[in-house]
Amino acid sequence: MLHHASFGVVDIEHSARFYDAALGALGYVRVWEDIRPGEEGQAVGYGVPGGGDKLAIKSVEAGQGVPGAGFHLAFAAPDRQSVIGFHAAALAHGGVDNGGPGLRQHYGPNYFAAFVIDPDGYRIEAVFNQAE
Repeated sequence: MLHHASFGVVDIEHSARFYDAALGALGYVRVWEDIRPGEEGQAVGYGVPGGGDKLAIKSVEAGQGVPGAGFHLAFAAPDRQSVIGFHAAALAHGGVDNGGPGLRQHYGPNYFAAFVIDPDGYRIEAVFNQAE
């Protein structure tokens, strides 16, 4: 259903380092970038290698707001170890723990996920939902 999502971020370079690490643990990469230090309208797109973007982060002014507590975005992980790596990388690059890696059986018997809050306050998740 979704083609892509975009997040407004205050510090594009810091957020790009965060997403490079966190999404890199899941096998996603920068598929394009428009980084021009000091200029407006900077952005970075992430997706699978050789593909288009599924998430873009775009530079915005402080105070333009993050969606409320009910909003979060979940990224598909290729395996449980990638979920663990996502969580560790996110915390090492300025993310805040919002639920460590583990089974969430109330979502299903194989739902293995980790939750973090990115440097701008977005709630993100990595999930692997298959038997291992």
